Amino acid sequence: MWSFPGNQASFGTSGALVQFLGKPSGINSTVVYFHCKDCAQEATRVVPAGGKIHRDKISIGPFGFIVLALDTEGNMIGLHSMA
Repeated sequence: MWSFPGNQASFGTSGALVQFLGKPSGINSTVVYFHCKDCAQEATRVVPAGGKIHRDKISIGPFGFIVLALDTEGNMIGLHSMA
């Protein structure tokens, strides 16, 4: 994983590049993460909206927690929180 931090007091965005073994690059290989207060809480909205949970809330160490979900078209999105 390679991360590039952001500064909430200025313009720009933060992010990270992660290589998943067994996952080829290309179609649907970019995951956009949406920051939220509690990703598990926001994940409860996915299925009623027609999506699917791909991976429940997991720790990513000092970087917080994520949930991976699929939208109604099958695109993977991420939810990120520090709690």
